[in-house]
Amino acid sequence: MQVERLKEELAYLKKNHEEEISALRSQVGGQVSVEVDSAPGIDLAKILSDMRSQYEVMAEKNQKDAEAWFTTQTEELNREVAGHTEQLQMSKTEVTDLRHTLQGLEIELQSQLSMKTALEGTLRETEARYAVQLSQIQGVISSIEVQLSDVCADTERQNQEYQLLMDIK
Repeated sequence: MQVERLKEELAYLKKNHEEEISALRSQVGGQVSVEVDSAPGIDLAKILSDMRSQYEVMAEKNQKDAEAWFTTQTEELNREVAGHTEQLQMSKTEVTDLRHTLQGLEIELQSQLSMKTALEGTLRETEARYAVQLSQIQGVISSIEVQLSDVCADTERQNQEYQLLMDIK
């Protein structure tokens, strides 16, 4: 920027110098001998060298700052990764334990369902057996009731015959 500014200033001075020379020529009208007493030239190479060294110092400082920031951020991320890794391992262990518990419970459920099915089958068999036995007992009771009614009828008939014989006597 400084070099650009100096170039612009140099162009401006040249333009002013040419305008002054033109104005003087028009006034004098003849030959003019001009001696310029100018200041010593500006050493642009030295200015550029100084600017380059300043930028190199700034660039080195910025690089060190960036490296320090990067190192800090990397360490912080490594700490976070370590914490998350530990949490992840704990979660994996917990998931594994829960899976084992689930498998145990599923096995127990299957066992209980098998036992229920077996007990239901036993209950049906027992109910069927008792139904058959009840039917047999009801058949025996019916048969005994028939026999009893026969005996009652027989007894009644014999009683009437006895009464008839007693009346005849």
